[in-house]
Amino acid sequence: MTPLVEMRDMQLAFGGLKAVDHVTVDLYPGEVVGVLGHNGAGKSCLMKMLSGAYQADAGEIFINGERVEISNPRDARRYNIETIYQTLALADNLDAAANLFLGRELVTRLGFVDDDSMEAETRKIMAQLNPNFTDFVKPVAAMSGGQRQSVAIARAVYFNAKILIMDEPTAALGPFETQMVMDLIRTLRDQGLGIFLIDHDIHQVKQMCDRAHVMKNGQLVGTVDVSQVTEDDLLGMIIMGKKPEQGNLEYGSGPVNRPVPA
Repeated sequence: MTPLVEMRDMQLAFGGLKAVDHVTVDLYPGEVVGVLGHNGAGKSCLMKMLSGAYQADAGEIFINGERVEISNPRDARRYNIETIYQTLALADNLDAAANLFLGRELVTRLGFVDDDSMEAETRKIMAQLNPNFTDFVKPVAAMSGGQRQSVAIARAVYFNAKILIMDEPTAALGPFETQMVMDLIRTLRDQGLGIFLIDHDIHQVKQMCDRAHVMKNGQLVGTVDVSQVTEDDLLGMIIMGKKPEQGNLEYGSGPVNRPVPA
């Protein structure tokens, strides 16, 4: 199967500091892949090259097997790449519909903002993603963390994201809301999206991810099938740069062998 995303030999430096040093990673449809590492490991810089926030010094990016140039976030969106940052980038004083269409508002034939159509579309996408979401009229500032995350995810999915980059989506959430977001991620995976998940929580990575790319000091330590390694194995890779034992089935690349939606 052709990877949904393949980043080959990616390099990025700030002055003399190599933030990303010859890193190759991939992602397949219907897969959640963790991007792990301590602070400063290079994981966020790697993903920002895919999202268009940073321009790579060297390396190649392939989407569905075709080489592409991503110089800015607009380029990334052209290839159906959406990013949900930890800050969510929501307008606190606006409701769910206004945030979902922020900067891409629907308008009437006379050129006025079509609030009714935007709310109707928001209700449709929320019914698919989070049927328990009912706060369509309150500003997002009054919503819980899980509800806010739902709005950010709905915005990405509505605009046809096929590749989703999520930066610590459950940070600072309670157990119930964490479970809500985890269920959302599984729903997106089952719909065939490919998801890069930047996270520090090894326990959640074990629960949500199919594979994990682990980085340290700007380099790739290795790529593993999460089901075949322990939490201690992952910690050893993150902290010491130690690869798992051969018996723990380390993989260089390739999808986990499970059905992918058509």
